[in-house]
Amino acid sequence: MKGKRTGTGAALAVGTLAALGLAFAPTALAVTPDTATIDADCGLYGSGEATLTATQDGTAATVTVTSAINAPLALDEDSIASTLTFVNANGGTTTFTGTENPAIAAGDPVTVGPLNGTVASGDSLESYGGSLQIVVFGITVTCTATGPQSPGPFVFD
Repeated sequence: MKGKRTGTGAALAVGTLAALGLAFAPTALAVTPDTATIDADCGLYGSGEATLTATQDGTAATVTVTSAINAPLALDEDSIASTLTFVNANGGTTTFTGTENPAIAAGDPVTVGPLNGTVASGDSLESYGGSLQIVVFGITVTCTATGPQSPGPFVFD
């Protein structure tokens, strides 16, 4: 009988510790909003609406951009080098870089990312005043936002 009580007491202790662990577990970090749009001007290569999608995992963040320009030729997967620069309301700029992109058919919108960057809690990143620079076949294309992103800047936890 004594062994049965010890087993029950141990089970209760483990259950209580598990519940406390859940109560004190860190909450998932999130960026708000997770999607924004901008009107972008890419010079001779076109202009129009672009969509930016952001994620956050601690201080690591990613942004994927579906741009306002269409690919004049088919592009292979991971063939575009990209640098996305945001203006940080806390001062300075924050840069996201990478060479990831899906395979893109001729005439389809150019999508790059996820591009990787580092953020701090409270960072508020706005594309207006920054730029997206992509390099394809040795040609550099620079796109800039013509106004603030909608619905607003990316704010990181």
